[in-house]
Amino acid sequence: MRVLLVEDEAFLAEMIAEGLRRDAIAVDVAPDGLTALRKLGLGEYDVLVLDRDLPGLHGDDVCRKVVEQRLLTRILMLTASGTVRDRVDGLGLGADDYLTKPFAYDELLARILALGRRARPALPPVLERAGLVLDTARRQVSRDGRYLALSRKEFAVLETLMRADGAVVSGDDLIEQVWEEDTSYRTNAVRVTLSKLRAKLGEPQVIETVPGAGYRVGGAA
Repeated sequence: MRVLLVEDEAFLAEMIAEGLRRDAIAVDVAPDGLTALRKLGLGEYDVLVLDRDLPGLHGDDVCRKVVEQRLLTRILMLTASGTVRDRVDGLGLGADDYLTKPFAYDELLARILALGRRARPALPPVLERAGLVLDTARRQVSRDGRYLALSRKEFAVLETLMRADGAVVSGDDLIEQVWEEDTSYRTNAVRVTLSKLRAKLGEPQVIETVPGAGYRVGGAA
């Protein structure tokens, strides 16, 4: 899953981004509305976590632009204003969810994951294929009943491949979905991460390389 976090409080933005990355979510950060719109125009995001009270271009205006452009990105609006009127106004702009500051990180994560499942055609929270069971809510993976300890990037790569439901996912698509935009080593990281993931998944191999096209999880669903 890929998230764009728009928050002008640098410390809070870094804390949220750090937590989400620990939970295998790729996060880009924008400090203001104009930067957010630029990033949204350059790449696809599953969820936009949008502070409403931004300097310069207000969060409400960012929300309107996203809705006008018919982006598939789901919007979670953050604000210090917690009145019913504020929540109604935020949802009326086109936001999919609304969270009042201060908030518990676990609630923020749960709401992001729920919105992420709605960002594309609906898929079950538990994905199964070729003996693999990937629980997106608990962030757990098992193969034939054996639980596997995966790094956050390994989990994210496997989730992306399993969500493709047997279709081929290109290396570029993996980079787009799993790695942050400011990661300088992303191209080599795909190969390294896949190598480590395959080793942990064990034999027989379930991640197939399709020459000149990309990768897929083979076998029956």
